Amino acid sequence: MQGIEVLSQIIGVLASALIMLVIVQFVIGLLFAFNVVSPSNEFLMAVYNSINRLLEPILGPIRRILPDTGAIDFSPLVLIIGLNILQIVLRSL
Repeated sequence: MQGIEVLSQIIGVLASALIMLVIVQFVIGLLFAFNVVSPSNEFLMAVYNSINRLLEPILGPIRRILPDTGAIDFSPLVLIIGLNILQIVLRSL
């Protein structure tokens, strides 16, 4: 049973890391949207693009399933909720 426990902890850590990436992506997007930071800032733009490339394979299928809501993208929220549910299920094992 210890192997399952270790596997569940590893998946939990990966889920937490994904949640943090989604939050960082959201915050950087807000900084760009409200002109707190200029999109010409090469470092933040590189970080933002890298996070987008990492998350797109996960968020893309969620976007295709969700109905079109216009300018608001709910796929990061759905991903965070799904990962939190996964963490709860893994803790109960």
